[in-house]
Amino acid sequence: MPTTSAPTKKAPPLTCDSHFHIFGPYDVFPLDAGKRYDPPPALVPSYLAMAETVGVQRMVVVQASVSGTDNSVTIDAVRQFGLHRARGVAVIDAGFSDAAFKTMNDQGIRGVRFNISTGGGTPEDQLDAIARRIAPLGWHIQVYADGDKLEALVPVLAKLPVPVVIDHCGGVMSDLGTDHPQFQALLRLLDSGNAWIKTCSYRVSSGGKPWDDTGANVRALVAAAPERCVWGTDWPHPQMDPCPEAGKQLDLFMQWVPDAALQQRILVDNAATLYGF
Repeated sequence: MPTTSAPTKKAPPLTCDSHFHIFGPYDVFPLDAGKRYDPPPALVPSYLAMAETVGVQRMVVVQASVSGTDNSVTIDAVRQFGLHRARGVAVIDAGFSDAAFKTMNDQGIRGVRFNISTGGGTPEDQLDAIARRIAPLGWHIQVYADGDKLEALVPVLAKLPVPVVIDHCGGVMSDLGTDHPQFQALLRLLDSGNAWIKTCSYRVSSGGKPWDDTGANVRALVAAAPERCVWGTDWPHPQMDPCPEAGKQLDLFMQWVPDAALQQRILVDNAATLYGF
């Protein structure tokens, strides 16, 4: 389980971690048979210890690809955290009924994740159909894709009838630079007015630890759409070795976005709008 040292300054009150995963306990919530990696258990008490250290008070549990379309682990985690401070993002397929969506909405689910980068999620060809089905609920589509794939998807995503939330700074690696066509496509998507971006950035680092080479990406995204940026820890940082620390990642974000009003907007207010807190 990753350790977390305290950030230089705790996050402001009601900061939302918009992206993390819960794994296990595996005797209750086994991983999907088609999983592509085997994460160690990452349980609610361990998450809450990290959140207390960093200053997180609101949280959005994201169903991981290795859990498949059985969202029980995510829904149970939202239940444990409580709807007063937690929401969830699910992974589904075409077999889910509208009644199932309504039940999941009551349980705190607010979006559907398409994991195009590592697979194991909702099929890409269902983007439009799923978006139309979830629109009446006020849900969003969340997309995890590498920068080249995201560039190709921008025309499709920009036309969806629901908000689109892009994971991990859009998957555009830092050494490409913000003038690269992939990053410019991401900016065009943000400019459409319907897209949001998660500024958790270490997965687009080209330099590795301490993952501090992504500042230009984050600053450009915040400049482009400060009202549609959110932040997340990506705890427990699956498949990362060495493993980032959420506190140090918050420190980097605060350095790149030093304005207190912008910090409040991205860490607190935007997430409250997107997830309905």
